[in-house]
Amino acid sequence: MATSSTQAVPDTRDIPEHVAIIMDGNGRWATRRLLPRTAGHAKGVQAVRRVVEACGRAGVRYLTLFAFSSENWRRPAEEVSLLMRLFVQALEREVGKLEEQGVRLHVIGDLSAFEPRLQELIFAAQERTAHNDRLHLTVAANYGGRWDILQATRAMLAAEPGLAAQPQRVDEERLSRHLSMAWAPEPDLFIRTGGEQRISNFLIWQMAYAEFYFTDRFWPDFGAAELQAAFDWYRTRERRFGRTSAQLGEDGAQ
Repeated sequence: MATSSTQAVPDTRDIPEHVAIIMDGNGRWATRRLLPRTAGHAKGVQAVRRVVEACGRAGVRYLTLFAFSSENWRRPAEEVSLLMRLFVQALEREVGKLEEQGVRLHVIGDLSAFEPRLQELIFAAQERTAHNDRLHLTVAANYGGRWDILQATRAMLAAEPGLAAQPQRVDEERLSRHLSMAWAPEPDLFIRTGGEQRISNFLIWQMAYAEFYFTDRFWPDFGAAELQAAFDWYRTRERRFGRTSAQLGEDGAQ
């Protein structure tokens, strides 16, 4: 399990080890072109492919994409149905390419809400790519940060029922081992496209010390150049993790 950034100072480098992205703006991209919102989601799949490939080339080890939140069920039924179909199609068409590129696929979230066919494709894709380690691609589907903390709490208590009578034994390490991404380091860089500046219930535990990068560019227009711009910005950030700038200078001089 990865060490928490609030418990220890993680190693840092010029290229983030873990990038998390909210892929926002598909619908607005389509609306501005007088197209149905669903056309924007279809175009967004191409952007996913570009960013996965660019992250692989850059040396990013973990890429986490927010594909469908637990709140997205509130959208029009037609749009939700299209998103589910796109998910199925992407799994059917892209898994072979991911396997060839050394990408391991993970899907996190409450998958029980999905149709059996989609669940089968998810589990099969994860198994097919389980031997890969070049890039860990995580897709958050029917996921919410608060749900993640709640399910981790329930899993922790189920594994150690005695904790209910001894709450003082509950600590960050004990809880975090049950989070959906307990196997991965925390995100270094969070990117949100589409102009909004909020995290929308995404990885709210894990992003305690992530650097936040917001861009007005809609997700269908996001690609390698835009990703590089985010990396260039990331390199300007002073990642202190509670320390002072003077302390960072001292560490660098050693």
